[in-house]
Amino acid sequence: MADSPRSQVSVRPLNWYLTGNSSWFFAIGAQGVLFAWLVTMVLHESPQMVGVAQMALLLPGLALMLVGGGMADHFGGARVASVVHALAALPPLGLAAMLAMDRLSYGTMLVYAVAMGCAQAFVTPARDGLLNEVAHGRIQRTVLLASLTQFGCQILGVSLAGVAERVGGIVVLTFQSLALLTGAWAFRRIRVAPRAGHGAGMRLGRAILDGGRSVWRSAPIRMVCLQNIAMGLFFMGSFIVTMPLLIREEFSGSASDLAIVNAANAIGLAGATLLLLRFGDLTRPGRTLLLAQAGGGLILFTGALAPSLTLYLIVMFFWGIAGGFAMSMARSIVQELAPADQRGRIMSFYAFTFMGAGPLGALLNGFLVSSIGARGALMTAGSAMFLCMLVVGWAGPLWHLRHHQPGFNDN
Repeated sequence: MADSPRSQVSVRPLNWYLTGNSSWFFAIGAQGVLFAWLVTMVLHESPQMVGVAQMALLLPGLALMLVGGGMADHFGGARVASVVHALAALPPLGLAAMLAMDRLSYGTMLVYAVAMGCAQAFVTPARDGLLNEVAHGRIQRTVLLASLTQFGCQILGVSLAGVAERVGGIVVLTFQSLALLTGAWAFRRIRVAPRAGHGAGMRLGRAILDGGRSVWRSAPIRMVCLQNIAMGLFFMGSFIVTMPLLIREEFSGSASDLAIVNAANAIGLAGATLLLLRFGDLTRPGRTLLLAQAGGGLILFTGALAPSLTLYLIVMFFWGIAGGFAMSMARSIVQELAPADQRGRIMSFYAFTFMGAGPLGALLNGFLVSSIGARGALMTAGSAMFLCMLVVGWAGPLWHLRHHQPGFNDN
């Protein structure tokens, strides 16, 4: 018997969504530490090559994120997420085989990076477009709940990768693959009411173009995407390139040190999310976003001055708190203002501006570390982010944006 609309709007799709979402971030948490450890400390590559490797992980998003958004709207986010999770379970197994045969190389890491980057490009818009369909009208709260579970599982993945030197990379990669298969199973079980026009034969290129026009017509979403570009350039590049190099060169760190720093950041992210859940929906999400990002720039600058790994951990925790407020508000704004029939495409543009700027951020930070050192690179990135937020706040409507403000096409 077909599910009735009443049975489709239940808590069960949300539970399966949270399971699938969490499994992805467990895998990504483990990958973030393991990938940086293998490239930076096992292969001991130069700052430029570390930047190139991280760029390879992010570059597919630049090419495929918008296609992924169009496919999510056309085929349904749950179906796309399930298939891509299953396919994404293969690259970790391939890398584990290379480790088992003692054939790890920089080229192998690049192939792995491109494969996982392609998976990210399709999973992100599918997952984000699906969130509104399981939210039951509480967009900001559902975003926070999803963020909390993903940060918690990310901490678990980071913790697992932190013992890679003791248990071996093969064990970590096997758990990463199993987590992705769990996500495939969870997303496959999601049943939501089809949207109007879902599955229609609109050309993919036309669907992407329509989504881009909608993003441009909405001044709040346009400004969120602009600050996303700055975040990809200065924050993502600092996190995935400068931070591992700083730990290697300034603190003589190991895989466990990388994991501890990642965990401190993720705990800050989770802490911010818990605070937001405790105090309810914020009426000024745009203002919170701008203040959190500007504060994050100042905190990153402070991190460059940390004389020890312990103090750097404390800085990364507070950087995570700022990031938790910023990412939750940015995602909530776009989810709330995006029309239902274009949500997958618009969320793909949202992710595209962040992930698309990431490869440039990786290269930029690799160049900065080579030129002025890891500490100088952090100071430069933090200062640049602070100035960008001043410009975005002055030039756009985010400072005055209210929760549940109508008018997607306001400009």
